[in-house]
Amino acid sequence: MNMKNLMTIALLCLCSIFSYEATWAQQNLISATEGLPALTIKNNGDTEQTYSLSLQILALMTGLTLLPSIVLGATSFTRIIIVLSILRQAMGTQQTPPNQVLIAIALFLTFFIMTPTLTEINNSALNPYLEGEIPAKSALTTGSNTLKEFLVKNTRENDLSMFTDLIGDRGYNKTADIPLTVILPAFITSELKTAFQIGFLLFLPFLVIDMVIASILMSLGMMMLSPMLVALPFKLLLFVLVDGWAMTVGSLVATYVSN
Repeated sequence: MNMKNLMTIALLCLCSIFSYEATWAQQNLISATEGLPALTIKNNGDTEQTYSLSLQILALMTGLTLLPSIVLGATSFTRIIIVLSILRQAMGTQQTPPNQVLIAIALFLTFFIMTPTLTEINNSALNPYLEGEIPAKSALTTGSNTLKEFLVKNTRENDLSMFTDLIGDRGYNKTADIPLTVILPAFITSELKTAFQIGFLLFLPFLVIDMVIASILMSLGMMMLSPMLVALPFKLLLFVLVDGWAMTVGSLVATYVSN
């Protein structure tokens, strides 16, 4: 028997071993999965629906994937983080406060602003559903209607009318009739406009300080000295004296109308 035949037989043996091990692992995985408890949901107390572990993991991963989009597009997070970023740029402090601090401030303020809405959703939709008092469809409808009330109250009428006209609707009689496909883009568009308006108002006093410092340096002939470097301590002093962080945070929170 030559070397070529020996190599062929060895390869066949290896393939058989790998095939056997793969089949054994797959059988063990299936048996282990079947042994784990599944999620059982009762519909109106009459019928039961069981979800396997794979569907539970799929639902959980889908929820975690959509969570950042919900936080960005259906809460006050976008307006707050844009205003804070413009404020940092106006002060000229480069990366101070760092991005992590700004995001933490925006998240905590978002939670503070959204607490009434989240509490209402918890009391009217989530708790009754977990206790079996209402079905999942009713809980989802009630929760979405509560969220729509917050979104509509904080959305400009022009933006809402624009997206309503884009889909060809003539208007809605009540808030619950507005689909999420209309109110969500209208809300985020309104948030962007409001955030830039607030940022413009915050930018003006710091711009005046920069212009005054630049004029003084030019009149003294100090053209090689950076006006931003000289103006930075004065801007920080002004911001601290007027308690700028408290004023900014309080004004941002006051711009929202909660339930």
